[in-house]
Amino acid sequence: MTSISLAYLYVLIAVALAFDFLNGLHDAANSIATIVSTRVLKPQYAVAWAAFFNFIAFMVFGLSVAQTVGSGIIDPKIVTSSVIFGALMGAIIWNVLTWALGIPSSSSHALIGGLLGAGVAKEGLSAVVFAGVSKTVAAIFLSPTVGFVLALLLMLLVSWLFVRAAPASVDMVFRSLQFVSASLYSLGHGGNDAQKTMGIIAVLLYSQGMLEGGFHVPFWVVLSCQAAMGLGTLLGGWRIVHTMGSKITRLTPMQGCCAETGGAIMLFAATHFGIPVSTTHTITGAIVGVGAARRVSAVRWNIAKDIVVAWVLTMPAAGVIGAIFFLLARHFE
Repeated sequence: MTSISLAYLYVLIAVALAFDFLNGLHDAANSIATIVSTRVLKPQYAVAWAAFFNFIAFMVFGLSVAQTVGSGIIDPKIVTSSVIFGALMGAIIWNVLTWALGIPSSSSHALIGGLLGAGVAKEGLSAVVFAGVSKTVAAIFLSPTVGFVLALLLMLLVSWLFVRAAPASVDMVFRSLQFVSASLYSLGHGGNDAQKTMGIIAVLLYSQGMLEGGFHVPFWVVLSCQAAMGLGTLLGGWRIVHTMGSKITRLTPMQGCCAETGGAIMLFAATHFGIPVSTTHTITGAIVGVGAARRVSAVRWNIAKDIVVAWVLTMPAAGVIGAIFFLLARHFE
């Protein structure tokens, strides 16, 4: 590898870590919106709490999501540095745009959309690994639905269990329990989301012949990605926190705990099975679920509808941007 190619590789790795940082920044609300909106923790403490659990997620989960992203979305044999550049730019530009507008879109699906767009621009549909993509697309609909159902059922269960308890004592109990539920959700967030960037960096190294013994994720990549995501979460994303924590529905500590727990169960299961789901979709579905458990009118459905529109647009929009940047970058290979 020439010195110029090596320098380009380092730049792309830095861009990938920048995306991971933005992912933490963009998706900080997923981990902390409920615990901030219920006033259990002040924002500056909540982001530090979430960032810690984002970072240590590699100690809990395997790397099956990274394997899916690195080899199960597009054929790793067709990957070049320009494909990775296109994928990252598609994801970053869409993330920055939606972050600026305060729209909780999916960083995960932006990255996958960018990767698909760049891969198809290079090789056509033959580049697509349809088994992995179909699993990911199905998760767009399943993750918020499962989050919704789990949070709704949990809310109904705890409401029945505490029906005779004094409101003040219930509030005190769930203020304490929210520390646990927020920790679990942040752990699931770090476990699923950071692995997507790990997969991108690993397939980039693989495409350049820098991985011995076949496709795998080096440990330095694992640590770098977890640290970048944790740092992004630490700096927060206050526009989106406001949308997630108060605009969809007003939350009590009991509701916040049920939403985080339902979302965490979904994320733990998805990460175990190697499915790159959207933490944004999952927690939004869970928040809507606890709001609907109280009464249907408690949910601001017009806000939820706008969020769903952003979900639908994310993969194709990031794909188009990714394809454009691939076509620009290939002239410099």
